[in-house]
Amino acid sequence: MSAPVFGTKLPPLFDLSQTLDCGQAFRWRQKEDNPGLWYGAAFGKVLYLRAGADGLELSCSSGDMESVWQKYFDLDEDYARIRGELSALSPVLAEAAAFAPGIRILRQEPWEALCSFIMSQNNNISRIKGLVGNFCRMFGEPIAGTDMYSFPTPQAAASLSIEDLAPLRSGYRAPYILDAARKVVSGEIDLDRIMDEPAGFGREELRKIKGVGPKVAECALLYGFHKTECFPLDVWMKRAMAKLLPGMGPGDFGPNAGLAQQYIFHYSRMHPELFE
Repeated sequence: MSAPVFGTKLPPLFDLSQTLDCGQAFRWRQKEDNPGLWYGAAFGKVLYLRAGADGLELSCSSGDMESVWQKYFDLDEDYARIRGELSALSPVLAEAAAFAPGIRILRQEPWEALCSFIMSQNNNISRIKGLVGNFCRMFGEPIAGTDMYSFPTPQAAASLSIEDLAPLRSGYRAPYILDAARKVVSGEIDLDRIMDEPAGFGREELRKIKGVGPKVAECALLYGFHKTECFPLDVWMKRAMAKLLPGMGPGDFGPNAGLAQQYIFHYSRMHPELFE
C-alpha cells in the first residue's frame, strides 16, 4: 500500500488517542514505527490521521471529509460547551473532563457498533480489536488500494453458520452475532427506526437480540446511534461511580451523559491507584 497523502487539515479539536483508543471503537490502531500516526476504517473507507504542529492532518479528499469524516468525528458539535456544562455538575467530573478534554463521541455505523459490542462482552480492548479485525478480514470485502477490509454487512453475517464462525474464536458470542444479523436482515430489528426513535425504544428493541443485555444495548445506542443520553454501566463503571461520584447516577448528567461516562471511564482507567 502506498504512503498516505495528508490533504485535509483540522484545528486541534480532539485528541487522537483519547478518542480512538478509549473503548468506543475497535478498528483504529497506531503505527508501531510511528506512534503519532493512526489508521483505521469506517463506512468502507480507510483513513490515516496524525497530529501536526498546527492541528490534525487526515489522508482524505475534501469530498470524503464532507460526506464521511465530518459526521463520523462529530466535528459540528461544540464539545467545549458540553465539557463546560458537565464540569459544572461536579468538581470531580470537572477534573475528569480536564484530564481528557479531547474525547469525542464517534458517530459509527449502527450495525458495526452493535456487532462490535456483542463481541466485546467480557473482553479487554486489545482482544476486542483482534476479534473485530479478524471478523472483517474473514467476512468483509477488501477496500480497494489498501490491505484492510470493510465491516461485514448484516446480510453477509446472516448467511454464516456457527461452523463458519468457529475460526474467529468468538466463543459463546457466535450465536449472538448470528441472531443479531438475522433479526436485522429479517426486519425484526429495524436499525433505521431505532435511529429515529427515543433511546427507550432502542433499549427494548436491541434486547430482543440473544445475548444483548443493558450494557451492550447502551453502548450500541451511544456509539452507533448517537443517543448521547445513554450511559453504559458495567462492574468497572459502577465501581468508578461509587468511588468518584457517590450518590450520582446516569440521569444526573442530562442529554450528554454518554460523554460524562467517557470522561469518568478514561479518568478511572488512567488512575488505577484510586481503586487499590
